[in-house]
Amino acid sequence: MNDSPPSAGPPDPARILVVDDDLTVGEVVAGYLTRAGHLVDRAGDGDQGLALARAHRPDLLVLDLMLPGIDGLEVLRRLRASEDGADLPVVLLTAKGDEADRILGLELGADDYVTKPFSPRELVLRVQSVLRRSRAAAPAASAPGPLVSGDITLDPQARRAHRYGNELLLTLREFDLLAFFLRHPRTVFPRQELMQRVWGWDFGDLSTVTVHVRRLREKIEDDPAAPTLITTVWGVGYRYDPVTDEKDGPA
Repeated sequence: MNDSPPSAGPPDPARILVVDDDLTVGEVVAGYLTRAGHLVDRAGDGDQGLALARAHRPDLLVLDLMLPGIDGLEVLRRLRASEDGADLPVVLLTAKGDEADRILGLELGADDYVTKPFSPRELVLRVQSVLRRSRAAAPAASAPGPLVSGDITLDPQARRAHRYGNELLLTLREFDLLAFFLRHPRTVFPRQELMQRVWGWDFGDLSTVTVHVRRLREKIEDDPAAPTLITTVWGVGYRYDPVTDEKDGPA
């Protein structure tokens, strides 16, 4: 690992919890994140990681999937099922051949992943990208103010969304994706463009977008298997089709 860490630290250091049972990997990751200006806590197994995440809520969790005790997927599952961990930003560390687990991690609500063996610098940049999104009062290039579409209401500044008056438990990326769709109704976006404009990435696994669209559908569609709000335009991408009624504002 000969990468040099980013030279300039973030203006607002984050508290990051790194959960990995490999001491060498954990030390390298913690070292690079510390040199990037962050405060780092470490855990060596799933039980300890879950306890630390609940006791001292970090700003972001770097989570290895292969852990002794409860594995990373179970840690993520339990966090997402709890009120205090539903929107905790999570970056997964996955093995190169564990595609099924990586997809499942995204389906459970992970915000990003890095595949081992990885560049520590890439990990730091991914972490900082997720942190920027989580700290934004509203997605970039958007005007403040609530967004209303049918029975969906989204407040970018408070980062809260409701449907039928009930709050939607959205992860960081799900919230930003929904906000983007609400601001750009009836327009088809390829997955690559969504990755660039919502994730802020010029590269990456496009299945990340697919999984997040599927998860968002499960939370806002009456029938996720037959979606009417976020529709697939085959061979092109996805389009948000708002419900047309008196509550909708101008397109």
